[in-house]
Formats: sequence, C-alpha cells, structure tokens
Amino acid sequence: MNQPAEKFEDPNAADGEYIRIERRTDDLGRPRFWRSADELHGTGPFLDPQEFVWPEFTAEADQPPGEPSRRTFLKVMGASLALAGLYGCTRRPEEKIVPYVRQPEQLVPGVPLFFATALTLGGYARGVLVESHEGRPTKIEGNPDHPASLGATDVFMQAEILSLYDPDRSQVVTHDGDISNWDSFLAALEAQMRQKRATGGAGLRLLTETITSPTLAAQIRDLLKQFPRARWHRYDPIGCDNARAGATAAFGRDVRSVYHFDRADVIVSLDSNFLLEDPGSVRYAWEFINGRRVRNTKRQMNRLFVVEGTPTITGAMADVRLTIKASQIELAARALAHAIGAAPESGRLSAEASKWVEEAAAALDAHQGKALIVAGESQPPAVHALAHWLNQQLTNPGKTVEYLEPVEAPGASSLIELLEDIDSGSVDTLLILGGNPAYDAPADLHFTQRLSKVPLRAHLSRYNDETSYHCHWHLPESHSLESWSDARAFDGTSTIIQPLIAPLYPSKSAHELLAAVAGKPSLSGYESVRNHWQAQHGSDDFEDFWQKTLSSGVVAGSAARPVQVSAKAPLPMSEPSSGTGFEVAFRPDPCIWDGRFANNGWLQELPKPLTKLTWDNAVLMSPADMKAQGLTNGQIVELRSEGRSVTGPVWPLPGQPRGALTVHLGYGRTRAGRVGGNQQERRGFNAYLLRTLSNRWTLPGVQLSPQSATQELACTQHTQLMHGREHDLIRVEEIGAYDKAPKPRKKVPLTLYPEYPYKGNAWGMVIDQNACIGCNACVIACVSENNIPVVGKDEVARGREMHWLRVDAYYGGEDEASAEGPYFQPVPCMHCEKAPCEVVCPVNATVHDEEGLNNMVYNRCVGTRYCSNNCPYKVRRFNFYQYQDDKTEQFKLMRNPDVTVRSRGVMEKCTYCVQRINAGRIEAKKNEAAMVDAKTLQEREALRTRATQAIAQIQTACQQACPTDAIIFGNLNDPHAPVTHLRSEPTNYVLLEELNTQPRTSYLPRFRNA
Repeated sequence: MNQPAEKFEDPNAADGEYIRIERRTDDLGRPRFWRSADELHGTGPFLDPQEFVWPEFTAEADQPPGEPSRRTFLKVMGASLALAGLYGCTRRPEEKIVPYVRQPEQLVPGVPLFFATALTLGGYARGVLVESHEGRPTKIEGNPDHPASLGATDVFMQAEILSLYDPDRSQVVTHDGDISNWDSFLAALEAQMRQKRATGGAGLRLLTETITSPTLAAQIRDLLKQFPRARWHRYDPIGCDNARAGATAAFGRDVRSVYHFDRADVIVSLDSNFLLEDPGSVRYAWEFINGRRVRNTKRQMNRLFVVEGTPTITGAMADVRLTIKASQIELAARALAHAIGAAPESGRLSAEASKWVEEAAAALDAHQGKALIVAGESQPPAVHALAHWLNQQLTNPGKTVEYLEPVEAPGASSLIELLEDIDSGSVDTLLILGGNPAYDAPADLHFTQRLSKVPLRAHLSRYNDETSYHCHWHLPESHSLESWSDARAFDGTSTIIQPLIAPLYPSKSAHELLAAVAGKPSLSGYESVRNHWQAQHGSDDFEDFWQKTLSSGVVAGSAARPVQVSAKAPLPMSEPSSGTGFEVAFRPDPCIWDGRFANNGWLQELPKPLTKLTWDNAVLMSPADMKAQGLTNGQIVELRSEGRSVTGPVWPLPGQPRGALTVHLGYGRTRAGRVGGNQQERRGFNAYLLRTLSNRWTLPGVQLSPQSATQELACTQHTQLMHGREHDLIRVEEIGAYDKAPKPRKKVPLTLYPEYPYKGNAWGMVIDQNACIGCNACVIACVSENNIPVVGKDEVARGREMHWLRVDAYYGGEDEASAEGPYFQPVPCMHCEKAPCEVVCPVNATVHDEEGLNNMVYNRCVGTRYCSNNCPYKVRRFNFYQYQDDKTEQFKLMRNPDVTVRSRGVMEKCTYCVQRINAGRIEAKKNEAAMVDAKTLQEREALRTRATQAIAQIQTACQQACPTDAIIFGNLNDPHAPVTHLRSEPTNYVLLEELNTQPRTSYLPRFRNA
C-alpha cells in the first residue's frame, strides 16, 4: 500500500512550522502514482487539501461565463421569492398520447425488442443488437454471436444512436447549394446516363471508401460490365493500405492477417494499437485480456512487448514498453530479426532500445509457436513484411496467426489515378459514395481544386459536408439503422444490415443510388440485398435461411477461406528520414476517429484515454521538449512543413519520445454541424493540412514556432480528484509478487450506522483493473443508457461534466520521460454501505434500499449539493443548468424511456442501472407467480430456474459494453455469482477503505509480467 504524506521538520523554517513531503515509494519499493506533471513535481493548488475548493462550491459556481453571479442577480432583482415561484410554477407543454388503432403483433408497450444487425467503421462490420422501444432505436449492444464483437462494443458503436437522431444530418437534396429533390436528381442523372450508354461509360468515375458489402460490390461489378469504360476508385484516410502492401511484398499476393491473441504467450507490437484501431480490435481486446486474468488459482499471464512512436492504450497495457520516434521502429524491428537469427544487423540502436530488443528476442525464442508479432498500419510496408517473415521464422502461422482471403471488395483503383484522369480531362461525371475527401485527402494532392474540373459531381453522404460543398449535387445518405445493406467483418463473416426505423429524413442508401445509375431507380435497398443473397444461396430453402440470418445477425459459413502462403525474405531497409526539426506522427482520434464523428456530442465530450482532453485536439509533446522550448500548457504553436502550416495548442504527454510530436486527425472541420464545427466556430485544428501522400503517418523535419497566444483546453484529469487521499487508490503489482500484494484490511466495527441484514439480493460490483484497457466504452454506454446530457466545452472546463462513470489514469515512475502506464481505474458510485452522502441530505433525497443500492429520489432533491461535498469519491454530478435538450424532437425519440430525464437543480449519479435491476426483478416475480399454477414438478423447477436466471443475468450498461469483461456485477448473496467469487479474491480491495464507508464496488489490482 502506498504510504500517505507525512510531515517532516524543515530546519530552515521558523519554530513550529513544517513542510509537507510525500514519499515516492512504499515499503516494498513500488513507485508512487501520479496523474499529471503538476502532481508529480508538487506544483499545483490541488496538492493541499486545506486550500483546495471544489469548483461547484466556489462563489462563481452558478455564474455562467461572462455573466453576473447569481448572488448579484438576486440583489439587483430584489424579488428572489417571486422569481423562484415563477420558475417552480412553469409547466411543460402538453403532449397528447394517441393509442394504436391496430397494434403491431410483436409490440408490447414498455417491453423492448432487440434486432440483430451490424455497424461499420472503415467498411468493416461489427455485429450489434439494437434495442427498440415502440419502433424507436434507443440502445446498442454487441451481438454475442458475431465474431467481431462477441457481445461487446466500443465507443463508436455506442455513439451511433446519437448520430442517428442528429438534427444536423442532411435532410434535403441540394443542387448548386439550392434545395432540390430526388426526382430532379434522377432526371439529371438519366440524361447523363443516356450519353454514357452510347460511349460505354467513358468519363464516368465512382469514388468510395473501403467496401466489404457483398451486395454493393456486386452492384459495382454489374455497373462496370454495363459501362466497361467507367472506373471505380477507393480512398480511406484511415485504412489498411500499408498492411495490404506489406502482405503483397511478403507473400506475393494480398491476404488478410487474423490474429489469435488468446493462443499467444508472448506478443510483440511494432507500433500497433490493436486494442483500439484494428477492425478486429473489440475481439482482439477480449482475447488479449483472457491471457492476463489473474486469480488466486491462475497466476500465469501473457507478456506484451510494445515499441511505439506515441503512447497508446496498447502501450499502456505493455509489460515492457519502448517509445521512440515512429521512423526508428523499422530499425528496432530489424534489430529484433537479427537478434533471433533471422536477418543481418542493419543499424545501431540506443542502449535503451537495445535492451528492449534483447529482452523481446529472448522471450520470442523461448515461445516459438506461441508468440505473435503485430505491425501497425502507421508503419511502412517493409515493417509489415518483416513482421510476416518473423512470424514464419517463429512457426507462428496456423497457430497464433492465420491468413485469409481478402475481405475488401477487389478491383478499385487509387485516388491518385482518379486525379490524374481528371487532370487529363477524361472525367466528366463523378459519383462520390460516402467519405469526405475534400477535407481529409492528402494536402499535396490539392483535391478540391482538381475536383472543380469535373463537369458533373454528386456526393452521397450523411452530412452536407466539405465535399458536398464542392459538388453540384448533394444527396442525403441513410443511416445504417434506417436502411438495408450487408457487410463483412475483419474475418470475412457477413451480416445482413436491417433497419430498425424508417428514414427520419428523405435519404437514400448507396444501393439505391447505384441502382438508379444502372437504370433501375425504383429498386429498393431491401430488394437489392435480398436478390443478391437469393442468387448466392439458391431458392430451395432461402426463406428459412433469410429469417435465420436476420435473427442471428451472422451469415453462417461466410468467413473468409484460409490460404497457405510463405513469406519471402525481408525487404531492404527504407530510406531514413532526413532534415532537422520535429517528427510528427498522425493518428486517428480515439473519440472522433478520422472526423466522421465530429458532430457527435457524446464523443466530443468523452475524455481521451491518455490526455483526458475533450472537445479539442492538441499538439502532444514530450514534457522535456516543452520545457526546453519554454512552452506552457495550451500555448499555441505553429507547425510548418514544405510551405504548409497549422497552428494548435501544445499539451504534455508523459512517455512521448523526445523530438517527436503527435497530432490527432479529425478536427478543424468547417462544415461538420453545430457541434463539430463550422466556418464561424471550429473545433481544434485540421492536421490533414500537413499530411501528404508520401507522409500519411509520419512527417519528418517539421519546424515548430511558439506563438504568444494560448488556448484553454477542457481537461478532466483533475476535475474529480479524491482530494488529499490519492496515496492508495491504484494498485499495481508484479505477478511474481502476487503473494506479497497487500491484502484487504479487516472490517472496522466502529460506526454510527446501524447494521442491516440483506436477506434478499445484495448488489455489488468488482472492477478488474488488470482487464481495463481504458477504451471508454463503459462511459459512452452509461451515457446512452441513462440519458446523460452533453454540457459543452465551457462547462467541462469548469469541472461540470455529467458522466456518471469516469476512467481515471495514473502514471508511475520518477519522471515523465520514463513514465509507466497509464494505469486505468473506472470509478462509478461506490454504493457505500455506510454512505456519507445520505446523512447530510436535508430532504432524504439520497437513500439506501433493502438491496444495498444508494438511490437518488430526484423529485426530493433541492440542490444543496451537501451530498457531493461529503462524498469522498467525487462521483456525484449536479445539473447547474438545463443541460438536457428538451426542444429537439429527434432527441426525445432517442432517450431510454425507463430512465428519468433530469431537470435543472438536481444531483445525479450511477445507480447500478436500477432500471435493469427492476426489469430482472419483474421477470423473476412473473416466473415465481407462475409456479403456483404449475401442474408438474418439472414445470415448477423450470420456472424456478428461470426466476433465478432472471436475477443472475442482470447486467449494467457499462458491464455489457466492456470488451474485456473488466466490470462484473451481480448479487453478492448468490454464492455462485461471479461477483461473489471475485469479491473473495485475496487481492480484492476497496477505495479509501480506511474511511469505513464499506463500498459495494471493489477492485482487483493491476498486474505486470515484467
């Protein structure tokens, strides 16, 4: 256990004065953990609990930015009582409820339906189950039967509900900026297609993102047969181009690599963030963590070696990590190949890098056939080819890695070929299906200038975005939850995408647009998809196949076929980067990805896993480099390269290599929407303006120039500190020292609270920090489930984010350069047995129930905030303003009807998803009631089993979303429940146990296999 701060006498101080010195290590020599450089170095007001004042209790707590305080307002008005009465007597507008004339057969009011479908990111499918209330999709969960999700989700899947109901989605067809309609577009298209049929499609071009849809691929093939002189091109700002090129270089053909992390004892990552950025990352996270679950009866862990150019959540989980410039990773990979005897020596490394290589090589050599080497997309094809070669030398293929037929639809040409055709004048009609190349194409391609040369340009997209602005026609695209389609997962498994709701706006899918181009404007998306699969399957039992596929969300037997390939010798060493200055690494943003989610408020307000920044991107920099440059947090810097430049705020990132900068893509949008940014108010800066075709991931020789201006960044890293008690919150142990890990203290009997016997259910939660990867899927799932509002950047900066669940990040080590971690710790409400929040509430708004839940009665809350002040865990949130949008009709459709929509002036917090607990209780009671009428013993036992299962199967939203099963919830009175077994683990502990609050939420420590 880390020791608390102690006072030591200062010999230079006056008599009786002391200074406060914190120990850096505990009795076992483990490092002290910290959350920022200020905390590490002892600079910052939050270090002294006597002087710190929580933001919600300052004099300006109720004061909006730039406006008088509430106290001043009341003094000026002199009529506080009247005003309060006026506010309290306001009524919401009446809404009439109209009953069904003929109620749908499957629909029961209050009982949700679930539909299996899929969502795509980068073209690849992730199977989901979507909850629907009376025809309104309200929540997304993973499909347990789908190989890419296994019942879990990530932040992008959870947030698609908000994207569906986004009022800024495109709602009308436009032509040259004026409102038009679909029929007018069809008329113009048909006139153009008549000419194309006469010329075989000469001048017709199609530009798409990566396509894995079997139906869409078949439509494109048929279209190219109909117009043989037409061409199809593909472009993705975040794609798998390097991986494909590396596979082709290694094997002589394109293959898809699928990894089996659960079979690997040693894993080496060459700049691969496989826990977040891979199309199979949700499954990979589950497999990887399965090899790291530490229990009293299982103390073996896999071992992860990571070398990366910028800290990632994958690097945070590493047992041995090396951070160097991204351009030097190829050198480290070749040194690794030389160390295991697979390649000649190719260069010299630093002492630190040589030590990493030596240790990784020894581990790989000792685990041949049970090892795995993974290269990241940000690395050049030579590194991918080298990884394939090394896996082959270690006899890993067929065991920890297998190679499949490509999943993507073949036959597309590159973006550069399209632009060359435009320059030559051979393109007169361009149809762009999805994507936003006017915003995210490489800067040196000058896409928008060359696009303007095309006589007819049409863009199908969800938003009237930057590319739509430069096209003649903009066509609203239907969301995946309101249109028929299909898509393949990372392993080739196909899913039929079925809609849950009719299109909210007059939009069309890509299938309907291609059907119109092919001369079939009346062909619906449903007909296109069904006809394709009927042709593939045959007509004998097609109806059974169709219904079964829609029900399961998986096309049986559709996974890609394995192929036998042999890797060639490694490619020659890539040319080393030259020039002075900083090296910039471009990475997809962990919240808004490549910019497509820029208008999603849930994701904009989600703290990034490592920096905890919201609503902005920043130039991430080594703290040592910032000190050398004389920079402060948020100071604006200019990045300049080859005549192009961007400006943005700088932010320190522990573990960032010296001489390297990291910028996240996706910000600086000019036509994203009211949330994501426009010409008047942009979010962050556009890093694509520096990105070039030859330097898509790493840009060397960037000159950095400090500016005098600064920018306020909304960071949540210190807004919810368990203040003055941070000495034993996160526990990190070596797996070899398992038996020496601190054990829970005995329950302190001294308490003013009476004991209560929980004879029925006793709900509790265990969070396994060894399984938490910091992906934030739990946070977004909680937001979606519990109708949590978006408050905006200004309110977040004032410490008023409303998330009921936060994921704290702690670093270890003596300085930022050698920082370990971060180590992640999810913190919901603790549901304390002896809850300090309850005794201070003057209106009994926060109360305990007979099953151990710390409940909030919103109607009683008068907003004193005493409970928040008395909560040592800082997990309560207060509605300072009417954060919830109650005017936009679309948002009313989105909300969970089982959860109250809170108004201004009430406290709220995690409830262990009490609405789900209630649903389980009701189901159990229904089965128990039916036991009275059971005629046989077998029927009675079956009903008893169903009643027991109804309680045992209750899952909170955060638990259900977690891809690694890091959150376990259940009934502590059930001796067979997983939560009960984990609670009895010898290393299980609770936060701030010295306070004797007796939390129902407990933790298992993080272990390292170093």
